[in-house]
Amino acid sequence: MQQRKPKACAGEEIPVSQGAIPCDGWPEAAAEEGARPQHWPLPRKKRLALDNKRWNTVVNVVLVAFVMAVPPVVVIYTGGGIAPAVWIAAAKAQLSGGSGNNHRSFPYSTSPPDKLLGGLLPDGLDERPCRSRYESTMYRRNPGRRPSPHLIAKLRKHEELQRRCGPNTDAYSLAIQQLRAGKSAAAGGSPAECKYVVSISYRGLGNRILAAASAFLYALLTGRVLLVDPSNEMGELFCEPFPGTTWLLPLDGFPLPSYTNFSIDTAESYGNMLRNKVLSAGADYARPATPAAELPAFAYLHLDHDYAHEDKMFFCDDDQRLLSNVQWLVMRTDLYTVTTRIFEIENPTLCTLTANLRDVTYTVPGLFLVEAFREELDALFPERDAAFHHLARYLFHPTNHVWGLVTRYYRAYLARADLRVGIQVRNFNPTHAQSPHVLHQITSCVWREKLLPEVVLATEEPHDAAAAPGDKSTAVLMTSLRPWYYERIKGMYWEHGTATGEDVSVHQPSHEGQQQFGKRSHDGRAWAEMYLLSLCDVLVTSGWSTFGYVAQGIGGVAPWVLQKQPENLTAAPDPPCFRDVSMEPCFHSPHVYDCKMKRGLDTGKVLPHVRHCQDVSWGLKLVDPKLYKV
Repeated sequence: MQQRKPKACAGEEIPVSQGAIPCDGWPEAAAEEGARPQHWPLPRKKRLALDNKRWNTVVNVVLVAFVMAVPPVVVIYTGGGIAPAVWIAAAKAQLSGGSGNNHRSFPYSTSPPDKLLGGLLPDGLDERPCRSRYESTMYRRNPGRRPSPHLIAKLRKHEELQRRCGPNTDAYSLAIQQLRAGKSAAAGGSPAECKYVVSISYRGLGNRILAAASAFLYALLTGRVLLVDPSNEMGELFCEPFPGTTWLLPLDGFPLPSYTNFSIDTAESYGNMLRNKVLSAGADYARPATPAAELPAFAYLHLDHDYAHEDKMFFCDDDQRLLSNVQWLVMRTDLYTVTTRIFEIENPTLCTLTANLRDVTYTVPGLFLVEAFREELDALFPERDAAFHHLARYLFHPTNHVWGLVTRYYRAYLARADLRVGIQVRNFNPTHAQSPHVLHQITSCVWREKLLPEVVLATEEPHDAAAAPGDKSTAVLMTSLRPWYYERIKGMYWEHGTATGEDVSVHQPSHEGQQQFGKRSHDGRAWAEMYLLSLCDVLVTSGWSTFGYVAQGIGGVAPWVLQKQPENLTAAPDPPCFRDVSMEPCFHSPHVYDCKMKRGLDTGKVLPHVRHCQDVSWGLKLVDPKLYKV
């Protein structure tokens, strides 16, 4: 009896671990029921095992076919959610990829996973409470930049500091007692054993991520314990980054109960204490610096959108020397000043926006301008344009619930594409939420820059336009609060073929319509979508967006940035987009002051690696001087 040739064997396209047939293994059985080859090369027990395996495969195929035939029933019983569609797509992907149930067997990355990210992450942690910490490299084709040995050593030293001085330690209890008493820790004549910086968790998710990263770098430079305000579900979104301790500020017993309401008017703000002569940094105020024993128990650092000249003295060396003796610092960094008409926006990260947009969330470029920190920063980040990349990959790991959202969607829609293109759409003006001009801007960008193949009219499609199996395929991941742009771009690639003949699929995980600030499920989906964007090979982001900043930084990708549309949009901006020179976030409202000369200064021209942003011309960002074009 003549046997059929197997369709694929190990070593060609499908690995054995995914169910392929070895080239020297058993042949397929004949089509007739019960037929067997005359010379079966395997023992009886193994034949039975193979029969069971093949029977299970048949059962799986029948089960999936049944589920696909009745999706409306499933949707009705699940309240109309999208989980069934994701499950079905995942099941189809599993069958096409082999019978194995372990997603680790699929080669998502192009190289062996580096679980510790070149030593950035500590080894030996239990993977079960935070699967994303060590699994993320399996889903990421871009291995990212390698951290410097100095940064790795500094992180291990800082982890020890967090364990020694963090919550639930004797040192922390003593520091809380001193804060409650309102006395400087240095009043006894010796410096504090442990010092702290508290990062206020404020407003949008992208803002909170950038603020915590900035506060952590400041803690790293000044030998302080980082404590993050636990409000806004910070513990539900992010795993604990430091082994053996917590980075969440315990609210029970914390003697500053109103710290989340601190503002520019708070008497204990550093700017107000300078202005009211309560403190003096010395050189700036024509009188000796305040002795350590006379310092307050804490100082509030108001680095928000409306920070005044005295608040900006935070970026001066003399003021840093003074602050180094204050045991407790509470830091607020955020964006948006409400001075004009408020617009609804198109991004899960943000809540409100005005025409006068200013962002102080990411203060890292400002820290590079402090002379006292420059030598240490140069050693920590020899590649200056990778500072946030390393900080974010160290600090921010999705909790298991969020990681489940990421991995299920990735496996169902993105894993098997040859190219993954992420497009993040954000509109500042509500009149642009469904604008043909913005749609034209997006398509012009991706087609002009050859990120996606152009579509062709039906009359122009070649007769052999249908792509042959194995041709290049592209998956597009779109993120936006609304589905309008997604539906139209998806419709283009459904209704028309592409000039190259390749397949393009377009996906959008959610479209909730409006910002739902403080809602756990909303923030969880926003964090999952940020992370999914970071897993894409190519990114197109909207200028000024913290959502895009986070995705490009974690992914280690310099994006193409859509030009910000003018308020009175009458045509698509030309050029529609530009390639950003750096994956670093932009510091939207930097200080413009020369601390030594005590006069105004263009801080974008002080250092070759701290330059003005391309999307926000007055902002600052870290760049590779070799790539930056003035």
